[in-house]
Order: sequence, then structure tokens, then C-alpha cells
Amino acid sequence: MSVELVSIVVLVLVFLIASLRSINMGALAIVAAFAFGVGVVGKAADDIFAGFPGDLFVILVGVTFLFSIAKANGTVDWLVHAAVRASGGRLVAIPWALFLVSALFTAVGAVGPGVVAIVVPIAMGFARRYQINPVLMGMMVINGATAGGFSPISIFGGITNGVVARNHLDGSPITLFVASFVANLLLTTVAFFLFGGRKLLRERQTIVEAEPVGVSVEAGSGSVPGTGGARTASPLAPPAPSNGGPDETVTTLNLDRTLTLIGVAVLAVGALFFDLDVGVTALGVAVVLSLVSPSTTKNAVSGVAWSTVLLVCGIVTYVSLLEDMGTIDWLGNGVAAIGAPLLAALLICFIGGGVSAFASTTGILGALIPLAVPFLQHSDVGAVGLVTALALSSSIVDSSPFSTSGALTVAAAPEDQRDLVFRRLMAWGFSMIVIAPVCTWLVLVVVPEVL
Repeated sequence: MSVELVSIVVLVLVFLIASLRSINMGALAIVAAFAFGVGVVGKAADDIFAGFPGDLFVILVGVTFLFSIAKANGTVDWLVHAAVRASGGRLVAIPWALFLVSALFTAVGAVGPGVVAIVVPIAMGFARRYQINPVLMGMMVINGATAGGFSPISIFGGITNGVVARNHLDGSPITLFVASFVANLLLTTVAFFLFGGRKLLRERQTIVEAEPVGVSVEAGSGSVPGTGGARTASPLAPPAPSNGGPDETVTTLNLDRTLTLIGVAVLAVGALFFDLDVGVTALGVAVVLSLVSPSTTKNAVSGVAWSTVLLVCGIVTYVSLLEDMGTIDWLGNGVAAIGAPLLAALLICFIGGGVSAFASTTGILGALIPLAVPFLQHSDVGAVGLVTALALSSSIVDSSPFSTSGALTVAAAPEDQRDLVFRRLMAWGFSMIVIAPVCTWLVLVVVPEVL
């Protein structure tokens, strides 16, 4: 067995062991990189360290630190409440409000599963109280989080665009973001009508009774807030403030929240129009907010998605070893040798969707895009289209109950409907393993080639 093939087997084992034993995949990948690189390939430790992605580390820490501050000072709760109130209390609009607010959170740098963990208990509270299909509410949150996940200042977007830039491929961050949002919006529209949206349209009910929305649920508890009652009273009541203040509510746009919203806007404008470094800019905004209001941000560092940082940086470190030892070129040339570039591109998308349904999407993006680089360099397939198709194929399947977002949704579902939610999400997620690669491949790879 060649050393290149052995290195791929080790990577597969990293994904498998981390999935089965609940070990952080990044930590395992770093250990594997040093064990294999030093012990088998004969690389020096400094060579392994050289593959650590410092740019991605800064992006991941910066954007999740900023989101942690937004959560701590009540900006997240304010945005959720504002989105629900903007729906005018119309029951049919609530799922779409949750879709948009989930997309907004991931678009500005929040980790997808973290957003689902915050928003899906709110969605399930509405589902139980107003007899809405919990599968519909869960799908709106998951797809919303995925829709915003590839913005230029998001986690997924940062990983994908960073890998593309490091490998000197043609890239289009805006195309990636727009394609992700449109694809998930279309899927959500299908899910809306498939899982009870017609009933909501017919009922045309409005929510006017006080309803707490700033709540949380522990994974696995199955409990969600909400009590019974009529549907004709006062507007939605605000939740308790995130920062623990006794007199403020999330309906108040105070100085901290206003500055946070301005900071996020500065980050978005700077990254999109002035080509500012996303990670450094996000850290700069977070530091300014910390200086202005240290009391509400002193614990925000603990809210940084350190497990995600370790996961992504570990996987990229191992993949950098594969690049250095020639495995990436070996595998890419093997795929290119299929002789049918379009078929090879479809195969890559199937691999991304199939593996991501059971493993971390962030890890898959960091591993599979580099594996496609040699193929892109030796074929006429457009890099922008294939990278976008691969990214969508790997993320749309996050509704699978075996992924983190899907599992959180099942855990937050009402106990008497949890089995139903699990079965529906499994059927939907597994169907996406086939549907997402085929559709994205046709639209983003085949059609541009034909035209």
C-alpha cells in the first residue's frame, strides 16, 4: 500500500473515530499529523507546525468572539424579538422570521449549531403552543442557519474562501453566499408546504398573547417553554435579559446593543467593500466593545467556539501535511483520470454530502476542497461552480439527525413528537445526500460548461 493511500486511510479513520467516540476531530487530526508525519513520512516537527492555519484561527476566534459579546449583552435576544415582532404577530410569518434571524446570526459569524441551539427551542415553543408541525419549525431554523453560513464573514464562508485563496483557485465569495442563500430558501419553501405550511396559510391566525421567546433548552431534556392559553391578548412579551440586568428588557435598544449592531455593520462593510481582513476586523470590533462595556463582555471569551476552532485548525493542519507529501496531487490526479470531468465533479459532491451527513461540515469543508484542487487544475471544470456545489452539498445535509444541528432539533422537540421529528429529519437529510449533489452539480457545474 502506497504512503499516499495510507495517509488517506488515516484521515478517514480520524473522521470515523471522532464520530464514534465523541473525540474532538481537530485534536485527533493534529495528533495524527505529528504521528504520521514524523513517524512515517520523516517530517520535522517544525514542518508540521508550518501547516497550522493561522489566518483561519484568527477568523474563527474573531467572529465567534464578536457573536459571544452580542449574546452576552442581549443583542441576540433583541434581534430574535425584533424579528418576531416584525412579523406582526401573524402565525404564518413566525417560521419565516426564525429562518431569517437564524440566517442573520450565521451570516455575521455565529457557528451554525450554536445558532440552532439558541433558536430551535424558541421555535419548538411556538410549535407546541400553536400546534405547528415541529418538523417545519426545526427545518426553518436549520436551513436558515445554513443559508447564512457562507457569507464572506461567516465560519463556513471563511473556511471555504480561505482554502480557495491558499490554493490560488478562482473564487467568488458573493457567488458562494448568494447560491447558498437561494438554495436554502428554495428548500425551505418546499419544506414549508410539505410539513404544514398550507395549514398556516389557511388559518391566518395572529399571535397576540404574551409569549416568552428568549429561552433555552438543554440537549436531551426534550422540555420546551410555553403554557397553554388563548390566542387573543397582548403582543409578544420580551424574554429576560441576557446580561442579567434587572431593569432592562430585550425590547430596549440600549447603548451596548446599538454599538454591537454598528460593529457588525462595520465588519460587514469593511470585509465586503474594502477588503479588510475578516478575523482582524472582527477582533478589533470585539476589543472596542470590550473597552466600552467591560461588565457585559468580561466572560465573552469563554463563549468563543474553541471546539470548532480546534476542529477546523486540526483538520487543515493534517490536510497541509497531505499537500506537502504529495497526497493531494496523487488523489486529484486519480479523480481526473476517470476521463469524464463532469462525472468526477459529481463524485466529489456525492462524497461531500454523504460524509457530512454523519460528520462535521466544518471539517469536511477543510478537507475535501483541497482534495479537489488537483482535479480542478487538470480539467476544464470551473472552480467557482464546483467549489460552490461541493460547499452546498456538504452543508444542506445538516438537517440529518446524525449531524449536530439535526440532533439539537430532535432533542428540543416535544417529547411526544420526538420520534416523528427524528424520522422526518432522517428521511429529509438522507434524501438530500442524493438530491443536493445532483441539483447543485447540474446548476453550478453542468449548465456553465454547456453554456
